[in-house]
Amino acid sequence: MGLNGSLLAIDAGNSKTDVAVLGTDGSVLGAARGGGFQPPVVGTGAALDGLAEIVDRAWAAAGGRGLPPGFAHVSACLANADLAVEEAELQAAIEARGWSRSVQVRNDTFALLRAGVDEPRGVAVVCGAGINCVGMLPDGRTARFPAIGKISGDWGGGGGLADEALWWAARAEDGRGEPTSLSRALPAHFGLETMYALIEALHLGRIPASARHELTPVLFRVSAAGDPVARSLVHRQAEEVVALAAVALGRLGLLDEETPVILGGSVLAARHAELDGRIAELLAVRAPKAVVGVVTSPPVLGAGLLALDGWGAGPEAAARLRAHYA
Repeated sequence: MGLNGSLLAIDAGNSKTDVAVLGTDGSVLGAARGGGFQPPVVGTGAALDGLAEIVDRAWAAAGGRGLPPGFAHVSACLANADLAVEEAELQAAIEARGWSRSVQVRNDTFALLRAGVDEPRGVAVVCGAGINCVGMLPDGRTARFPAIGKISGDWGGGGGLADEALWWAARAEDGRGEPTSLSRALPAHFGLETMYALIEALHLGRIPASARHELTPVLFRVSAAGDPVARSLVHRQAEEVVALAAVALGRLGLLDEETPVILGGSVLAARHAELDGRIAELLAVRAPKAVVGVVTSPPVLGAGLLALDGWGAGPEAAARLRAHYA
């Protein structure tokens, strides 16, 4: 298929960005990958400049020459588009780039959801570095949460779990809290003997703050070994996942219908048996008709399917795109 009337699909996360140029028949004409999309860190203009460079490379990979022309439709699923006002601002900024007169900007969690469902209907909970949840219906209605941290009521995700594990381990070692094997397992991960040594290393930057995410798998291992404190954190994470899913299903009137609940992100995609089991138990009570699935496909697939939805493409196009990313 030629490039005339092609579609642009963007999945821009905090750590990486995938862009695909699509034919309206669902064929992938060209693709490119680049760094993360972080307007709060570098500013909106610089973030979009970085995104434009990836779009240019995807366009070139599709066989295009020069700057990309006006695409028939752009579906951009972006990290840090957490509030409706942020989506609107980013949509206006992308429209100003001249890529298309038809642009739809969504939070990147919508890409995860659409990648995991056969039609734009269901709920997704992503638990990676942070935690978020969205829901959508074919008529365009959505359910969502601010998901900007503690001030919006969030708890958990990989970063949150690591911080909780450190908190409990520190208090266990100095006697303020109950005993837990985390007080030995967390410093041992970095070759240290005590929580005091780990706290010092983190505080002074000898261990970078970014390395804290390595402690989340340690927490799950300690929990699986039967540690009560670690297990309580895993169970609380399950409760948060189910609370988000159940509330989103309720907002969309889907609690009484069989509905996909899609799980994704590094914590949920790791398939920790205890976490998975507890989520299933709690969903059976709060949303017994939920049909749980775990997404392993790249989220750019979801951004592409949303682009096809926006164009009005049929199921054959969606099937062709899914086959490409299978």
